[in-house]
Amino acid sequence: MTRVMHENDINFTGKIVWITGASSGIGEALAVLLAGKKARLILTARRASALETLSARLDTAVKVLPADLYTADFAALSAAALAAFGGIDMVIHAAGIGQRSLAVETPVKVYRQLMEINFFAPVAITGCLLPVSNAHMVVIGSMSGLMGFPGRTGYAASKHALKGYFETLQVEQDVPVTIVSPGRVQTNLSLSAITASGEAHGVMDEAQIKGIPVMECAARILEGVAKRKKHVIIARKEKYLYWLHKWWPSIYYKMAKKYSFTTGK
Repeated sequence: MTRVMHENDINFTGKIVWITGASSGIGEALAVLLAGKKARLILTARRASALETLSARLDTAVKVLPADLYTADFAALSAAALAAFGGIDMVIHAAGIGQRSLAVETPVKVYRQLMEINFFAPVAITGCLLPVSNAHMVVIGSMSGLMGFPGRTGYAASKHALKGYFETLQVEQDVPVTIVSPGRVQTNLSLSAITASGEAHGVMDEAQIKGIPVMECAARILEGVAKRKKHVIIARKEKYLYWLHKWWPSIYYKMAKKYSFTTGK
């Protein structure tokens, strides 16, 4: 069914959108959909070749801006993004890294890596832009940013922190913010998730394979953004756990403890 646009909905045509984590997963899917809506795109990810390949597929104006968000000079990166098309209307913070390790075996350096990419990078970019731009901030969080799951201590902590920062920004300044909390989506997040050693997990979780198709997730994100929603939850079974967490926490804790930290079942 085609959704009827309302007067106050965002029209993405001609909008300048900066997407981090654009080379794969939700970031890539959003780039494809926004290109179809004729937004002008600034694409950032670590792999320049993947960005160039994606750019060649997109029928819109694109500026490729590769960067490793773990070590980036965020002031220079943000200045380059602003200069690409003479401003920024929207930033989609889609870069992120997952985790597959229990707290008892995870060293602090792994937690620092998770926080650098998932929390400090979007916060740093936002801090650079706030004095000079009123760009709409779209933050790809997680259902793990609303409650805990086994094997996700650092990931959940980073996503909780992300939600806390941007939710506070929503009430602190007149800056449009949309926080997105997806459940499991069909991406390579579990493959690239880091273990206690800091190495990639390298295994596709069964629950990830059965997750929401990434293009469906991206379309629902843009629908929520177009409506200027402050929080968008996109989930299946995780949504029921969320309501249990909120209204019947004792049942939630019993159920959450049964989840396998590797398969997510």
